[in-house]
This record gives sequence, C-alpha cells and structure tokens, in this order.
Amino acid sequence: MSARTVAVRVPATSANLGPGFDTLGLALSVYDDLTVTELPAGELEIDITGSGADDIPRDESHLVVRTIRHVFDEYGVPHPGLRLVAHNVIPHGRGMGSSGAAVVAGILAAKGLLEGRVELSEADLLRIATQIEGHPDNVAPALFGGLTIAWMTPEGPAHKKLLVHRGVSPVVFVPDFTMSTSLARSLQPTQVPREDAVFNVSRSALLIAALIQSPELLLSATEDKLHQDYRAQAMPATIELVRALRAEGFPAVVSGAGPSVLVLADGPGARAAAVDLAADIPGATWDARMLAVDFKGATVRNISGDSTPGA
Repeated sequence: MSARTVAVRVPATSANLGPGFDTLGLALSVYDDLTVTELPAGELEIDITGSGADDIPRDESHLVVRTIRHVFDEYGVPHPGLRLVAHNVIPHGRGMGSSGAAVVAGILAAKGLLEGRVELSEADLLRIATQIEGHPDNVAPALFGGLTIAWMTPEGPAHKKLLVHRGVSPVVFVPDFTMSTSLARSLQPTQVPREDAVFNVSRSALLIAALIQSPELLLSATEDKLHQDYRAQAMPATIELVRALRAEGFPAVVSGAGPSVLVLADGPGARAAAVDLAADIPGATWDARMLAVDFKGATVRNISGDSTPGA
C-alpha cells in the first residue's frame, strides 16, 4: 500500500480580543497549508515557503514535526519518517497565532496519519494542543473556528464555540516588526487591583453579547485593564495605533501578544474608515488585512486514497 499523505489547513487566530485575556479567541481567514507524507522510519524531509521560511528549522526541532511525534508517543505508536511541505501565510511573531497554528497543524496531521488505528476526539485534540502550547486561547479557535471561550477544568481544557454576528468585520493591521510572546507575558504583574479584575469581567461578558448579537457595543466591550497597558512599553507603535483608532470610535485591541492590531468593526464601511485612519498615522508601516471570521477551523483530509474526516 502506498504511503499515506494528508493535507492540513489551519486558520490564523487573534486571542484576548481586549478584555478576554487567555480566554477568548477568534479564528480568522488567513491560512497555513501543509501536506505530510509517511516515509520509512528515520527519514525526514522538510520544504517550507512563505512567512518566516528563512528562519524555520528543517530538522526534528520543527514545531509541526515535534507535535506529530508527541501525538504518536501519546498513543504508543512508533514514529514514521515524514515529508513535510508547508506554505505559511500566517505572519510569524505578530500576534496572529502562528505557533498555535503549527501545533494544531501537527496534531491534525497526526490524526490523519493515525486514522484507522487511533481515533482522536475533539477533547483529545484540545487537550494535546494545550499541553504543547501551554494555554488554550489560540489553539481552541484554530481547531474549531469561530469565536471560542476556553477554560481549564480539573479534567483538562474545555471550550465553547460561538457564531459571530455577520455584521462584525475584522481588519488586522500587521506591522513590519515582531514581538516575543514570552517577553509580552513577562511584562504583566502577578497581581492586579480588584477593580481592574471586575472591570475586565464586565467587559468580557459584554464582549460575548457584542460579538454574537450587538456589534454596536463593541467599542465599550473591547476595553481592557489587565494586559495591554502593561505591555505598552514593548510595542509603543502598536499602542499608539490602538489609542488613535479607539479615540475615533473604532474597537481596536492588541491582537494576541501583539504587535498586530485587531479592529472588530461593526460593518464593512467602518472597517474601510479604520484603514483610512491608520494610513494617516505616522510611524510604523502597517499592512491592513481585511478578513472574515473563519467558522470552520482546522481541517485534515487524506489525499492518498483513504477517507479521513476533518476535525
């Protein structure tokens, strides 16, 4: 029988969405595409094009490869050799979930390669992704699409997927510089004032209502006091753009750990106006990407003749 080859597609994500720190995430219509083929044990071939291609390792340390190995180890299956061909479109180091997408791509590839021997449930996918990524806010929307609420339980991570109001029109402003997620996290205090915590609880609850039912509330709903101001010193151009957009009524937030800026406009007209405003702000160069919410999440399909369901 010929070697199995699977094709994987994973969307970009934006986590936090302002007040929903480490909890809320949104899948966006930018995708990394990969094919993974089983080879004889011990062989490894990696071909990468697109975003970050010059800086990505071509050995066993590649995150997709490490993740595939992790899943095989999880279920006690010997490692096959692998041929990985990846075309990356999700910007690296920009707060759009590139590392989470790589983890999800590896898990979905392993799911496809193991089909017929091991069956992975949605709960398994999220559990393994969270083990590797460390938190579920990016991997949940990458896996399942739409708007996701993710939380931890004694049994492991859990999620709820919600459909976003069709009036919500995202635009992401991607800068020509990067930001380290670990650096961004290091700038946050271990404790925050009680009134700030209460503030974010109220805005997070409001944000769910705004995104699924009442987009006109998005400006108030995207206010935050837990993480963005603490990280401002590391990405001043990002915070300047966020503040300029919000001053003109646009619901702008730092995308994930930054430095990209996400605007959750309440219609295509408002989105276009946000793009025009950002173009007039001096300083950093911003690539404005008018996107849709991805409602499907990551997919895997067998392209070697067998039938492999998507996640």
